[in-house]
Amino acid sequence: MIATHLEKELKQGANISIISFVNCLIEDAYHLRASDVHLDPEDDKIQIRFRIDGVLQDIHSFGKDMYAEVMSRIKIIAHMRTDEHQSAQDGRFRYFLKENNKAIDVRVSVVPTFYGENSVMRLLVDQAEDFSLEALGFSKENAVKITNAVHKPYGMILATGPTGSGKTTTLYTLIRTLNKRSVSIITIEDPVEYAIKGINQIQANSRTGLTFANGLRSILRQDPNIIMVGEIRDSETAGVAVNTALTGHLLLSTIHTNDAATTLPRLLDMKIESYLIASTVNVAIGQRLVRKICESCKTEKKVTEAEQKGLAEVLPKDALSAHKKFFVGKGCDDCGKTGYKGRIGVQEVLVIDGPIRDAILRKATADEIQKIAVAQGMVPMIEDAVKKAGAGITTFDEVLRMLHE
Repeated sequence: MIATHLEKELKQGANISIISFVNCLIEDAYHLRASDVHLDPEDDKIQIRFRIDGVLQDIHSFGKDMYAEVMSRIKIIAHMRTDEHQSAQDGRFRYFLKENNKAIDVRVSVVPTFYGENSVMRLLVDQAEDFSLEALGFSKENAVKITNAVHKPYGMILATGPTGSGKTTTLYTLIRTLNKRSVSIITIEDPVEYAIKGINQIQANSRTGLTFANGLRSILRQDPNIIMVGEIRDSETAGVAVNTALTGHLLLSTIHTNDAATTLPRLLDMKIESYLIASTVNVAIGQRLVRKICESCKTEKKVTEAEQKGLAEVLPKDALSAHKKFFVGKGCDDCGKTGYKGRIGVQEVLVIDGPIRDAILRKATADEIQKIAVAQGMVPMIEDAVKKAGAGITTFDEVLRMLHE
């Protein structure tokens, strides 16, 4: 990957401007589609790494002699203490791009490490404006299931998956489709990632006691129709969320589980009664993100017998038999020689209907729920990923990477 502004700035040596250097970091990260900028102190240098399409890549390095000034600059603009070097700090600032004045919200985290302070900047660029479920990678069938669920007057829509799997983007997309003048939508998030016009967004703050659970209780006194909670992470939040859905509100949230079926037993673990889960959850969306093949250098690839054998060990037999031909990106200037450009979701959508409700009521395991859901027509996440690889959207290497993660 080539960070042109950074290279130019670092060539100035002793005449380098620290303000310009930090600006170049953000500008290059934006142009290379990075979500995070890492400044990692090592024994003799500072390594710059960008997370591009979910994968960290080395971009550049610079000497430790200017790192103190770089850190001071980042702390000043992020409203952090410049005289504190031994404790973790969080901050935030807004950066306006020079060429188009587009705003980028930057979240900053600084922690002390053995070789010095480590800084990570997350770039929050509001690119979700024009997203539709199809653009996020949902199949037509899955998009219809979700659309039906969000147009019910009450109940819960839960997006599940690990950190960085696109759950929040899915919820924002749904919120935007529901955003009309005739309804009141309130969110409580930590942090508020994108500002949406016409929606009341609340920033959770544990230091002032504004937790997800307490915030949700306050929201109920604000006459909302639709509520979005950043994450259901404990029994208290889960209990308030379920009661909110029961009292005639549509509630959208995320939860950390491996797949859609595990969401339901996870709520049982959070001390929610099975009959409450069965009567409030409308749909559970399991998802991951995979990198898309760069269209500029996409080329056909036949699967060898050895690869077929290796894939058969981790992928369903039926999923493989339909696909003998796949694609890869050779690597070009467009994709920075990686062969990938952009990301897309792979999903499974579990609709809570009669047979699934019965399974929840008898406290069935996630495996049982999964089997019933597949029998009812749910396409598992792994099959959705294999279909996208067969269609030339992603590679089998990405599908396997997703499986191992």
